Amino acid sequence: MRAIQTNGKELNPAGAAAGAVTHGNQGKLARQKNMKNQSDSVKGKCRDDGLSAVARKQRDSEIMQQKQKKANEKKEETK
Repeated sequence: MRAIQTNGKELNPAGAAAGAVTHGNQGKLARQKNMKNQSDSVKGKCRDDGLSAVARKQRDSEIMQQKQKKANEKKEETK
């Protein structure tokens, strides 16, 4: 097996740069950090409040109507 040289960098036969190996446990730490971040984001998004889809949609609609009403009132106050 012979190393190939392109643009001043030596490549191994698989095409990866010769110095592309991570040092120490950086890869392992990066994977652990990534898994933790992904699990944290899932915790907040997959909240099951025991409502059916129809009930959740109705509740969210009422909340949005209240927010819109407050926004309109605030807008009228500033005029």
